[in-house]
Amino acid sequence: MRVIVTRPREEAQRWVDDLRAKGFDAIALPLIEIGPPPDLHAIREAWRSMDGIRATMFVSGNAVRGFFAHRAAGNPFDTRAWAPGPGTRDALREAGVDAAQIDCPPEEDGQFDSEALWPRVRSQVRRGDRVLLVRGGNEHGQVAGREWLGQQVEAAGGVVSNVVAYVRRAPTWPAGVAPQAFDAAAVWLFSSTEAVANLRSLAPRQDWSQAAARATHPRIRDAALKLGFGEVVLCAPTLAAVATSLESAR
Repeated sequence: MRVIVTRPREEAQRWVDDLRAKGFDAIALPLIEIGPPPDLHAIREAWRSMDGIRATMFVSGNAVRGFFAHRAAGNPFDTRAWAPGPGTRDALREAGVDAAQIDCPPEEDGQFDSEALWPRVRSQVRRGDRVLLVRGGNEHGQVAGREWLGQQVEAAGGVVSNVVAYVRRAPTWPAGVAPQAFDAAAVWLFSSTEAVANLRSLAPRQDWSQAAARATHPRIRDAALKLGFGEVVLCAPTLAAVATSLESAR
């Protein structure tokens, strides 16, 4: 079975390697390109202003890597670290954050998003507490993504600030790569609605009615179905869950 991994390049290659080890014919076809933010001063200033921050929420592993890449010697990180899922949690651990500092939805719950994270962290926020959201931006470096968790923090009396740690762009496919992926027997792995939107732009006339996909969130599943995928199965964004779901289709 061919499996098409659409995550950003660095993440995609890890998934490809792990899926191949499990016997799947996995290939990487990144549908999001990750780049550095245009304003590194904002990240450095955020590090200098960490004193007094109650908690720092990282929207993804890319947010963790982009933020910690600009940590200067002597900059402490002693706030709570909020992670919406296991990929972000693992990136925090790799960055040297103590596991006891990290708040993340438990893997057994199977839901990894802001809605699953908030019940675990809302008791930490008191009136006037400062919460830093480390996020992605669009190609112009402007904050992009959902505002839901920031709104919950503000409703609880907290004060939210944002910093863009990376930017996301639609990729340009190398010549000859995309057509080989349009095999009706292939299964696409989608981990963001943005990836689905970029696929629509990159292949606007493609008929997806015979194609199958795995999506790691209901919003992503709905986006893939709207694009025209004939079958979209929801599964947790862990290797074990994805592999189990793929095995059922063999």
